[in-house]
Amino acid sequence: MFPPKGDLDMHSHAERGNEGYSMSFKNLKLSIPIQKSLQENNYITATPVQVKVIPLILEKQDVMAKAQTGSGKSASFVLPVLELWSQNISEGKAKIKVLVLTPTRELTLQVAEYFSLFGKYLERKPKVVSVIGGESIGDQLYAIQQGCDVLVATSGRFLDVLSKKQMNLSHIEYLVLDEADKMLNLGFAEELDLILEAIPVQRQNLLFSATYPQKMLNIASKITQNPVEVSFEEETPTVEKIVQRVIEVNPENRGSLLRYLMKKEKWKSVLVFMTNKRATDNIAEKFRKRGYLAESFHGDLTQEDRNYTLKQFKAKKIQILFATDLVSRGLDIDDISCVVNYDLPRSPADYIHRIGRTGRAGKSGLAVTFIGHEEQAHFKLIEKRSHIKLKREQIPGFELTGDAPVKEKGKAPVKGKKKSKKDKLREQALKDIK
Repeated sequence: MFPPKGDLDMHSHAERGNEGYSMSFKNLKLSIPIQKSLQENNYITATPVQVKVIPLILEKQDVMAKAQTGSGKSASFVLPVLELWSQNISEGKAKIKVLVLTPTRELTLQVAEYFSLFGKYLERKPKVVSVIGGESIGDQLYAIQQGCDVLVATSGRFLDVLSKKQMNLSHIEYLVLDEADKMLNLGFAEELDLILEAIPVQRQNLLFSATYPQKMLNIASKITQNPVEVSFEEETPTVEKIVQRVIEVNPENRGSLLRYLMKKEKWKSVLVFMTNKRATDNIAEKFRKRGYLAESFHGDLTQEDRNYTLKQFKAKKIQILFATDLVSRGLDIDDISCVVNYDLPRSPADYIHRIGRTGRAGKSGLAVTFIGHEEQAHFKLIEKRSHIKLKREQIPGFELTGDAPVKEKGKAPVKGKKKSKKDKLREQALKDIK
């Protein structure tokens, strides 16, 4: 599947960069009701991913797309699937025709919102049900049984509902896996067989993933045999319009530096990424005491609190949101002034997803990363893997001081004594997502 860089397969839709691949939605053969909803929500120009993917889906092709966060991939499948669904609506009670699986609650709710938003003016509005953890499974089953056209779910909760054997999946015509690589952390590869056994063999399959490691390719081969592959040669096409800054600062001065920059740069809406849930709560409280409209966001919040906090942030009623990587995917908020990496992410891929929260769908954005002595080596690795090289800055009054600590060589770990990386990732993912 996906050709290596520089070797473009004539049967794929890999493109050399994004230049020249944007166009008006009016040229994408979408119906007048959907065009109306696009115009109402200020969707005028399609992104490169949308330009390539929408026509393929309308042609009823299986699609396997390599699409980074911020590329507009959600609309690239929501719009054509709505178009096809609206052309073949069954009489009587709504039946599940569309199944979308995502890795996080936030992305699930957002995709469900898109289906409702863009289906607003269709002759029959789609009945959309979202199925996520943290809410009553009984209420969700009841909503499905009352009539459901589009079911959007986290993979874990979908299997919980599936085990109840109280929903009819025999009418599904479209299967969408969104951010499929992220679902690998949940053991999705092992769960896939259960899902495929429960849905019709004849269906249109749409896979979206930022990366395609071998495990992801194995999943893809189980779902579809002849997909049209859509990819872009650049690994990080969606961050081209994001200004990236790296500021060296001692860890204890990061909070005061952030306040200084917010005042000096006049940032109105700031998303700050941290690695520790408790730390997000603590620093949000400190900022509130200094008069900032600040809140925290992490996996320990109830679903009601998570929904409310994101709604307030979108409405600009929260000025600065301190969050874990739970929102590095599946958060689509217009006009975030700046994304701040208060703590470095674990991986280069997480760095790209984090900064992709700003500069959405072709807009310009700003990402600032704080690093001290101990983060230098890790950030160099992030730069190498992300194909970037960034200048280090120091802000007067907040200069990095002291020397880098000398690391002592520790004892080799005893095999079998600690949890594996896979187990840790799965535990964390299940806690944050299901």
